[in-house]
Amino acid sequence: MKYFAVLLFSLLLPAQEFPIAYRKYCAACHGDSATGTDRGPNLIDTRSLRAATEQSIRNLIAKGTQGGMPAFGNLPAADLDLLARTVRSWSASAFDAAPPGDTALGQKIFEARCQGCHMVRGSGAANGPDLSSIGRELTVREIEAQLRDPNSRRGKRNAASCPSWAFCPDHPWTVVHVETVKGEKLRGFARARGAQDLQLQSFDGRLHLLSGQLKIEEELTSYMPPARLDDTERTNLIAYLSRLGGIPNGALPKAPSTTPPAAIAAVDRPQPGQWPGYHGLPSANRHSPLNQIDTANAHRLKLAWSYSLPHLGLQTTPLAADGVLYVTAPNQVCAVAGDTGREIWCYNRPRAEASKISGDAAKGAQRGAALLGDKIFFATDDAHLIALNRLTGALIWQVFLPEGLPGAYGATAAPLVAGGLVVAGVGGGDAPLRGFLSAHDPDTGREVWRFWTIPRRGEPGSETWIGNALEQGGGATWLTGSFDPSLDLIYWPVGNPYPDTDGTERRGDNLYTDSVVALERKTGKLRWHFQFTPHDLWDWDATEPLVLVDEVFAGKPRQLLLQANRNGFFYVLDRVTGEFLLGKPFVEKLTWATGLDGKGRPRVNEKARPTMGGTVACPAVRGATNWYSTAYNPDAKLFYVMVVEDCNLYRQAGSWFVPYNDPANPPRKLLRALDIQTGKVVWEQPQVGAPESNYSGVLSTAGGLVFYGQSGGSFAAADARTGKPLWHFNSGAAWKASPMTYTVHGKQHVAVAAGGNILSFTLD
Repeated sequence: MKYFAVLLFSLLLPAQEFPIAYRKYCAACHGDSATGTDRGPNLIDTRSLRAATEQSIRNLIAKGTQGGMPAFGNLPAADLDLLARTVRSWSASAFDAAPPGDTALGQKIFEARCQGCHMVRGSGAANGPDLSSIGRELTVREIEAQLRDPNSRRGKRNAASCPSWAFCPDHPWTVVHVETVKGEKLRGFARARGAQDLQLQSFDGRLHLLSGQLKIEEELTSYMPPARLDDTERTNLIAYLSRLGGIPNGALPKAPSTTPPAAIAAVDRPQPGQWPGYHGLPSANRHSPLNQIDTANAHRLKLAWSYSLPHLGLQTTPLAADGVLYVTAPNQVCAVAGDTGREIWCYNRPRAEASKISGDAAKGAQRGAALLGDKIFFATDDAHLIALNRLTGALIWQVFLPEGLPGAYGATAAPLVAGGLVVAGVGGGDAPLRGFLSAHDPDTGREVWRFWTIPRRGEPGSETWIGNALEQGGGATWLTGSFDPSLDLIYWPVGNPYPDTDGTERRGDNLYTDSVVALERKTGKLRWHFQFTPHDLWDWDATEPLVLVDEVFAGKPRQLLLQANRNGFFYVLDRVTGEFLLGKPFVEKLTWATGLDGKGRPRVNEKARPTMGGTVACPAVRGATNWYSTAYNPDAKLFYVMVVEDCNLYRQAGSWFVPYNDPANPPRKLLRALDIQTGKVVWEQPQVGAPESNYSGVLSTAGGLVFYGQSGGSFAAADARTGKPLWHFNSGAAWKASPMTYTVHGKQHVAVAAGGNILSFTLD
């Protein structure tokens, strides 16, 4: 027999498990031991059969295959049933087989003998595959074969024919010895490699990005030694492993552990060249201290690599830690080498049915992830918050954010890691729901607190809702907030009320929609709020970045919060108290209000309110700006924002907004730089091309540059002080994402999602 597993199978399988019908009709092609011949495939421990139902196997036997197996539909029904049941049992997972043994004792054996290398549900180490779902993936025979001889699949040469739990050369768990041209010697797992590069995971849990002339020698045996167990120990361990059927929904039951202070500090105050969260810095100010790329050499930027994801409208901002980038698409997270773009691992999850979620989540909007220590956090389209192992991509826990709530909730935003908590919001605000934020323990997913953006009746703020809309009045939290570690406050932008343009059943200001809420990180308690658009009738979410800066304002040192709001006004607030300091229009097309009063409340133009027949108002429904990123350069003293000059016809019901085209004054998109002291435009760069094709945010750097996507499809750099164009690269993409910057091997790169690709640029 060819494989050890087959030998073991022949020892374990009683003769009576080969029914007479099998020997009569099947053995001639599939072999007496069902291990296959040149006329028919193996039927033992076959993954395709493991995924099949007994009925589907029966149908296959009865109908045969075109040009292959003949039909056996004329067999007695009892024989067909027996054959289907028998064939299914030969490939049944260990979880389904539920072998005998003491699982509690088996768990103790695992924790003592195996947990030093393998992980189960977040506990253990990453010097071997995660085993959280091994019971669903393998049969009892396969588990026993691996315990007896981890090299039992030796000779298989690629990952397609070699599952993650087995040893095969050229597999991500192959152990190699490496020597670089500088004489450095390393030993570890070859997680990914090409002809000129190697991504090595050393046994201390670090990833090494190696390239150039490398001497690589593979070890010909598995890193895992044979398990030295007596029969009882083996039986109990197999029983335990067989019950590992994956990660269930809900927080892990274990008590939360303390996240190392160094890991929290690495996110709250990241080092230059690292980008651990959606905004890079928790302040949401996309201004990087990196300055290798500057105004003098920006013209030398070249494409270093590109990496493709199976989604054409990527909105992700990559994360960067120790030279590794973590990129996302809908329900997908991948780790890639920051120097070459080579994929190290990918986590994939099936997309939710579009009918069960609403809004942008159903369309595939997904904006990124967040890092903390050895974990990466991500929100799925159907509003599950999940934690993955940063080294392997293995799922650790998953929680359903709107558990038990009515409404079509989805999620599009990257979570925010703040002081060791993971904070996540939800989308779907253009449908009837009640918005919220929730904070979670990073080790277990356990909910620490929840803040409702719409109060219940009788609670403070409910008096601002007069009518029947309060219970499902919107207020989604679909953009990542900001965090000030020194004040220990989280700032989160809140979406529009529902119904969007009809305020009949929601008279009043409708708190806390269209607001920024300042929350105590530890408790989620509201410290203060500021509402930009009370009683919104134009769908102007406040879900634009909240940029936190420390600056002298009006001659006084201040801790400021800056936002260019979708309603067309640029705001400066004191982030300690929420005090309104400045509000000025940053667009010319602004007709819905005549200005702001001394407390920042708009003076609404009554003629701009939506009517049943329709009213033209400015800005347009997509806003004077939107969710794409902004930045403040403390050297140039300028705030950068992509701006839209446009209007819409707003209706109270039905098709509640439609384009409004004025041939004499068409829509325009511009990159503008604002003076935060006055709100005045210092410089602008008009965009050439369709305004609706450009959802690019900006990145500012200490090199005196602003990076952004142009409406014509190019990625560009401009002088931060003057707006003078300095460089561009034509990607042909319709921009949906914001750029970031990082270092790898001491070299600065700038990366951005363009269409379905991640592009990384560096100096030649």
